[in-house]
Amino acid sequence: MIPPPETIKVTTRRVACDGATDIPGGASLGHPRVFLEIDESGYVDCGYCDRRFILEGGPADGVDQSTLPDHGDGAGR
Repeated sequence: MIPPPETIKVTTRRVACDGATDIPGGASLGHPRVFLEIDESGYVDCGYCDRRFILEGGPADGVDQSTLPDHGDGAGR
């Protein structure tokens, strides 16, 4: 497996992704805003842009991300 293209550490289990957070005024360049829930695995991947959100202090924090399988928000598992 290859690591996700982008990882973001977060402090809450519920996160929002629009694919353009880091692009100034770039909401139109991203994707529809989706809300994702991190479960007991400690991470979740966005189904649109493959960003991985990792819960700080969770089981996936500090782990080699290329060893973890893709993990969606429940819609595509």
